[in-house]
Order: sequence, then structure tokens, then C-alpha cells
Amino acid sequence: MQEKANYCLNCPTKPCTIGCPLGNDIPRFIKKIKEENYKEAYKILLETTVLQPVCGRICPHMKQCRGKCVRGIKGEPVEIGELEAFVGDMAIKNKWDIPKVEEMSGKKIAVVGGGPAGLTAAAFLRRKGHEITIYEKHNELGGLLSHGIPEFRLPRNILKETMQKILNLGIDVKYNCSLGKDITLEELKKEYDAILLTIGANISAKMGIEGEELKGVYGGNELLENNNHPNYEGKIVVVNGGGNTAMDTSRTINKMGAKKVYVVYRRAREQMPAEQKEIDDAIKEGIEFLFQNNIVKIIGDKYVEKIECIKTELIKAEGETRLKPVNIEGSNYEIPVDYVVMAVGAKPEEEVLSSLNLKRNKWGYIETDENNRTSDEKVFCAGDISGETSTVAWAARSGRNAAENIDKYLEKEN
Repeated sequence: MQEKANYCLNCPTKPCTIGCPLGNDIPRFIKKIKEENYKEAYKILLETTVLQPVCGRICPHMKQCRGKCVRGIKGEPVEIGELEAFVGDMAIKNKWDIPKVEEMSGKKIAVVGGGPAGLTAAAFLRRKGHEITIYEKHNELGGLLSHGIPEFRLPRNILKETMQKILNLGIDVKYNCSLGKDITLEELKKEYDAILLTIGANISAKMGIEGEELKGVYGGNELLENNNHPNYEGKIVVVNGGGNTAMDTSRTINKMGAKKVYVVYRRAREQMPAEQKEIDDAIKEGIEFLFQNNIVKIIGDKYVEKIECIKTELIKAEGETRLKPVNIEGSNYEIPVDYVVMAVGAKPEEEVLSSLNLKRNKWGYIETDENNRTSDEKVFCAGDISGETSTVAWAARSGRNAAENIDKYLEKEN
């Protein structure tokens, strides 16, 4: 690991830090690795993140920190993720805790949702001396980390240890407690000085095409979250989408014994939002990618039997900076399949949002101002449910920002 750390130039302009959604001081923590002062490296990372072993493993580094590395101009960029995970793992191994704040503010905050945004917010708020309770609908914390990222990308023991360090700050958790069913927002407002909503957006979006209602059509988010898969052995499966959910779903299904797995994506490979490493790994594992193809119909009686696809071409539309996929007339063809998995995006759970009576924006997310505050001054919002960029690091940054804004709000209330 020293060799990888020594490869870093410790640039004074810190382009890697600019590329990191959390603003981690990357040259500074790597410098401490060079000096073999690993505990100090951990302390530096703790200034901005509490999810080092997680982000070090699953962040799309080439689209963030590593993609900005000066070393990458003429060669390979620094392995920033590996170095961050190394420090995070060492902190777990050596039981380096997150420093506690003993003096309490007397303020109580409810964090609804235990995913990366909620966990980060809870940790930073607790470090400000506030009393924190997380309300989690499942019987374990983590959100998409526990219910969306496969074990082969994020080992469960690492995730559990990381979350336990956060809870060790003195954070209470109420498990199996769903907002709108087991507790209402109005009840929380009576008990707490502030509420932070971080319940995510994990309902798979639909394409609105013919046959989408057939048996054998699944949502990628739900398959990963609930781990309730059909039997794929000997079956042909098509996953539609180009993000990390599509990669995680297709690779999981492939490992569960599917005869053949296709990934259909309407744009070119270089336009896929998924991390390149995940695409490379999927191809190595035998998954076939159909780039510049679009599913236009799912065919079958009651069950899926085949799909109809059409080839696309990429054109520069007026006023658009990104190439737009356009169907090529007459290029339709069919593929026999047993299951179709939709991984084309996600949205919040409408039943929960409707119960909150909070103002929504034009895309259906909870509307927030620049201080993460909703239309109710006591209620704040962070992460996917407010329409933030859907990566773990951006969710964590949103949670950290919300923590800072809630702390400022509580100071004014004193």
C-alpha cells in the first residue's frame, strides 16, 4: 500500500478533493499513509466522512476523485479508493472509534431512514452534542448499502462494523418502524426539536411499454432490496438500464445460475453512468451487453416469452449537449427471454410521500431550500428523496450538509 501512496504527487491544488463529493482532503490523508501514520490519516478522513471503508470500495472513483487525478493525464491515476478503504479497514481492525462529544445540547433529533445520508447526518449531529434517534423500516440499517449493493462489492462484515462505529457514538435506533405506517410525521414533530427525512427513492421506474405488466417482469431495486429472486437456473434474463443498479442486478442474477444474461442499454458504452470497473467485471463474468438498443415491447401471454428491441443511433439534438438516442426505423428484432428486469431509474414511495403533507417539486420529490429545509420549518430532507445525485458519496454529502443546517437551526431556536 505504501507504493500506491507514494505514487501520489500531493498536488497543492488538490483536484482530487474537488472531484470528491464529500470534499475529503485526499493529498493530506495520503501523506499520512506515506509517513505510516495511519491513525492520523483516519482522523483526517473523519473530518468529512464516516463511511471510509464503504466509499473506498463502491464509489464511482473515475467519475469523482480519481478521475480528477493529475497522474491520470499521462498514466494511471492514484488508487484513491483503495487507500481510503485501507485506512477505514485499519480503523476497524484497531478499533479506532469516532471521537464522542460528551457535553449534550439538550436537543433531540429524529432521523428517518438509516441509509448513507441518514447515517452520515446522525453521526455529524451526534458529534455536535445532539440526541439522535434513527427510525428504520427494516430490521437492519444501511439502506441501499445493505439492501442494494451485493456482497461481492461490499462485504457485509465491513458494512456492519462501519455502521456499528457510528452507533457507538450513542445513537438510538428504532427498527421495523415505517413512516406513515408505524409512526407519523406529526407524532415525530411533537417529540423532537427537528426531523430529518432520508428515506431514499427505491421504487423502480417503469418504461411504460406494452407487456410491462406480464409476470416475469421485475424491478431491479426491489430484487436487490428484498432479495426475493425467482429461480434463474437455465433461464435467459434481460436487464434494461445502464447504471450501477443494472450492473449489480445483472451480476447477481448471473451468479445465481442464469443460462444467459443480457444488458440492454439505449446509448453507447462510454455514455453508461455505471462505473467502468463494474462494466468490465460484468463482461468478464460473461454478461452480454447490447449497446444502442432499446426495448420497445415485452411479449407473452401471461408470462414473459420474448422482447422486441430496436437499434438506436446517437444524434446531436439542437440545444442538447448530450447525444440523444433515436430509434432506427425498421431495425426491430426479437429475443426469447424468461425474465425482464427494469433498472432504468428509481423514484420515492408515493404512499409515504403523500402522507407527509410537504410541498413537492415538479419531479415529485420533496421540495427543499438551500438549507435542506422543507415547507415545514421543523422538517429537513436529504438524499434521494429530495432529488439529490444518486451515489453513496453524494447521499452522504447531502446528509452532512443537512446536519450542519439543522445544527444552525437549533442554535437559532435557543
